[in-house]
Amino acid sequence: MQFLSPIQVVAMDTIPAEARSPHKSKQLPVVLVVDDERVIADTLSIILSKSGFAVQTAYDASSALEIAGVIPPHLLLSDVMMGPGMDGTQLAMELMNVYPDCKVILFSGHAATHDLLEKAREMGHNFTLLNKPLHPADLLACIQNSLIAAPALA
Repeated sequence: MQFLSPIQVVAMDTIPAEARSPHKSKQLPVVLVVDDERVIADTLSIILSKSGFAVQTAYDASSALEIAGVIPPHLLLSDVMMGPGMDGTQLAMELMNVYPDCKVILFSGHAATHDLLEKAREMGHNFTLLNKPLHPADLLACIQNSLIAAPALA
């Protein structure tokens, strides 16, 4: 039996306008959302698409890599602990090998995540980690701050 993480429902009008539409450039930043819990992936995708991002959604790491091969993301937003196969840190490292300018934000509700992140740090990767549940305003601020450091999206 799989338990869903608690999801906090927040009305879009409670999120500051500047957080909902952070980019005025012609090309929307592409965010690849990955979570094996479909309701979480879909909810995050809806929030981000309504906030001015081009969103691609995957429910496992292998599908995420396929999508990234067609539409390179500016930012990966992934759960760390996913079903069988590749976890979120492995996905992030694999994606960074192909797209070194891609920003990475990982999220998790599991304590074991810190061991995986430590292994990634030992390999030279310093990923941002957010804890579940995610408040949309905090998530959007983190994404915006990550993308500010990204190359121009002209």
